[in-house]
Amino acid sequence: MTKNLDLFFNPKSVAIIGASRNPQKIGHIVLKNFVEEGFAGKVFPVNPDADQILNLKSYPTVKDIHDDVDAAVILTPADVIAKILKDCGEKKIRAVTIISSGFKEIGSRGEKIESELKKIIEKYKINVIGPNCLGIFDTTSQVDMLFLPAYRLGRPQKGTIAFITQSGAFGSVILDWAAQEGFGISKFISYGNAIDIDEIDFLEYLGNDQETKVITVYLEGANRARELIEIGKKVSKIKPILCLKAGGSKRGAAATQSHTGSLAGSDEIYSAAFKQAGIIRVQTIEEMFDYARALATQPLMKGNRIAIITDGGGFGVMATDYAEQEGLIVEEVSEQTKKKMMKCTLPFATLHNPIDLTGSASSAMYRCALEATMADKNIDALLVILLFQPPNIESDVIAHLLEVKSKYQKPMLVCSAGGNYTQLHRDILERSGIPTYPTPDRAIKSLAILYKYTQIKAKQH
Repeated sequence: MTKNLDLFFNPKSVAIIGASRNPQKIGHIVLKNFVEEGFAGKVFPVNPDADQILNLKSYPTVKDIHDDVDAAVILTPADVIAKILKDCGEKKIRAVTIISSGFKEIGSRGEKIESELKKIIEKYKINVIGPNCLGIFDTTSQVDMLFLPAYRLGRPQKGTIAFITQSGAFGSVILDWAAQEGFGISKFISYGNAIDIDEIDFLEYLGNDQETKVITVYLEGANRARELIEIGKKVSKIKPILCLKAGGSKRGAAATQSHTGSLAGSDEIYSAAFKQAGIIRVQTIEEMFDYARALATQPLMKGNRIAIITDGGGFGVMATDYAEQEGLIVEEVSEQTKKKMMKCTLPFATLHNPIDLTGSASSAMYRCALEATMADKNIDALLVILLFQPPNIESDVIAHLLEVKSKYQKPMLVCSAGGNYTQLHRDILERSGIPTYPTPDRAIKSLAILYKYTQIKAKQH
């Protein structure tokens, strides 16, 4: 049954249960997020031992709040949560996130509490995220349940990539890294033990979310494999899903059980299920970021024929090798394209694909080669290996890249290797919507994923 999850992401009012006056307590940090970081709705602190917190009236229980409450965040010890959840049910709060830990991940005592919570969920028809999670961070509504302060954990800018994670710790690192690298996200969801709502519910919700173009998932184990395939098929027709599946080894599977209390299952079965569902499996965090950025910013790749333009011949050769390994064809450009490039490049430039403009190349030569190659009907996508070390490459090359990219509905990725000067330019490109990679292999793999998703989409229709 489809759950209505919108109240978690777009509530008009939120109760913070376990709110605290102590700045060191997680109940203070979460309340402060809602009060000071741009959330537009009403916020109700709940703490029986405080009359006022952060200049807001505090309530002994949620039942003492006279207004309607759309959502609640619970940050109290595990042993009192059953009573609090019952209060939420009686208050008709339909969206509850339990951040607290101390449930099935700690063994039989925690399992007993979880089974009690499940009965309350069923009786009052509450939707529950968690327990043992970070909850939600939404860059549009500014719902921010993260109990990690902003000076320790950066909040990423608004973007179109959504992250679903079973592990809160993994999720916090992903968020911090995304903020540092300037990658934008739409929604971040940490759901922990999945007592009620799980990754399948979130996949379905994000499939219909207008703010999200790419869905990424960190998964340790799923308890509804058949539904995962069904929802995967449905959603991957609309937008790509990338999944980093952990717990594949015997020791990893055992660690998964004690981490979120989920069943890891056979790694081969998961790989087969993902393939059937149209979910793209990634092996590392780096791949997840690399592929998500390409998929979020680039048009679909119609075929697998690519051109490579570089001012460093060796990098072009390496990229050609990687392309062959990934099933991409470094297609020869047309004679007409070569003639266009001859007019504005040096006599000793190599105009066969991979195109080597040499270390004497200028920004203007790049512009000419980019324009000619993107217009070539034999070419489905372009990899620009742009090294900033040669003396004639000026910063205006970025404007040329953006101008040519805007004219053609073809993917364009950039590989740019080097130190601080290079990083400065990579950041500008990245923030302008052209994914930029430090090595040819990462750039080529990301191009290959664009083609892979084109094939997935065609197969699912």
